[in-house]
Amino acid sequence: MVLIVRVLMGVIKDRHGTYYARKTVPAKPTGLRRAVALELGTAKPAQSHLKRSLGTKDVRDANVRAKPVLAEFDRIIAKAKARLAATTEAVVKRTSLNDTEIKRMAEYVYATALKEDEALRFSGRLELLGPHGENVNADAHGDILRDFQQQFAVGDVSFAEQRAQNALAGFGITLDPSCTAYHSLCIESAKAFLKALDDIGLRYAGAVIETPRLAGSKALDDHREGRTLQDALDGWKRHRARPKRTVDEFGRSVDMFIQLHGNMPVMAIKKTHAIEFRKALQDAPRHRTGDLLRATLPAQAAWGREHPDEPRITAATVNKQLGGVQSICIWANDNGLVPDDVQWTDPFSKLRLPEERSERTSFDAAELQQLFSAPIFTDHRFPLGAHGAAGFWLPVLALFTGARQAELGSLTAANVRTDAETGVALLHFVTERARGKRVKTDASERVVPVHPDVIRLGFLAYVEERRKADGADAWLFPSVAPDRGRAGIPAWYSGLAVTCARRA
Repeated sequence: MVLIVRVLMGVIKDRHGTYYARKTVPAKPTGLRRAVALELGTAKPAQSHLKRSLGTKDVRDANVRAKPVLAEFDRIIAKAKARLAATTEAVVKRTSLNDTEIKRMAEYVYATALKEDEALRFSGRLELLGPHGENVNADAHGDILRDFQQQFAVGDVSFAEQRAQNALAGFGITLDPSCTAYHSLCIESAKAFLKALDDIGLRYAGAVIETPRLAGSKALDDHREGRTLQDALDGWKRHRARPKRTVDEFGRSVDMFIQLHGNMPVMAIKKTHAIEFRKALQDAPRHRTGDLLRATLPAQAAWGREHPDEPRITAATVNKQLGGVQSICIWANDNGLVPDDVQWTDPFSKLRLPEERSERTSFDAAELQQLFSAPIFTDHRFPLGAHGAAGFWLPVLALFTGARQAELGSLTAANVRTDAETGVALLHFVTERARGKRVKTDASERVVPVHPDVIRLGFLAYVEERRKADGADAWLFPSVAPDRGRAGIPAWYSGLAVTCARRA
């Protein structure tokens, strides 16, 4: 009888038959290998592997001797990560985690341990022993489990610290090791790791224990192409041409959701995930400078909770971010990214916050007189921020049409036509998705006569100049056209357009 025995992961035989313990130092986060070299005090600029001879050619003895060595390797890497985090200025170091984050990272620890075991079982790295002796590989596993259980029983969770560090790195979080949240994460990681070791033991007994497929982890990618939230965003972008501003806004919303919950399959997003996302958005500060500009949503929310007196982002902004993710999820369901046999409901439904009504009021006649007495209208002296002709014509058109700023900013020469029967000049407000032109609703597509005073001011002559310069489809105001975004629209025009739109 021949007994097949596996060697513990990280235990390797050299060419002379002697076993040694070896662990690869992760390449990420950047600088970790350099930090490990500093931790060891070596002259090397970076340390890619940790290696130590076990001084034996017996596989059973090697498995026993390897346990404390590999644990020491884990501690070295954990200390190096802490060293790196302490010297990394570009990352906001957090001092808290919410319950959801700790739960997700504990799940990560559990799934990672099972995946490592699964990879080793099918790796082909087997060792053949003679006909005597029992299954020492299963015995070695049992010894490890009992050792860790005994450590946990007296409150020692150091055996799981490296796995907690790996989970933090996997979720892109830098956490202060001295804070309470770090200790809580280590405790939950220890519980998850012990549970994983229990289940690995059941595998030795012949039980089929599936490795969970966790969202948000590259190492645990479930390979279900086209089903994750990121896949849905990518598909939505490819589906048809969309305004750059909309693409950027939806992409930002999805990025923040993924920062909090990971890249989840759309069908797995539940109401609780959406509520937690809303809560994190509500905790995020309105004004961000320095490191907060690059911080993830969980880091922003944590900072906001630690600074309760700082103003938060508005309800309108929260609703915009919720709406971005909601739109992508609905698109995914409508376009087959959610399996047909899954009963999907919109998790973001009815989650929008009540928004404060604007305190802006309409201009009165005196205010309009003051506004249009500016030199740009009386002497054609254009200030630096006027964006050329847009600074003159946009306020005038807003006053006489009541149209929205985006509608006016996206007008083309082709949108100005003269009716053949009446000879009246008309403005056509229509959607042209390929060019990023849009109206707010289908009912907003309309035709508005050009006011005689606007014609008297030379608007039709200006339109003809734009046709001659750039063709029949030329943007009337290229400096603020959809392909340039709305950021360049003059500030005074924004307020006037909104006011006139209300009055119309």
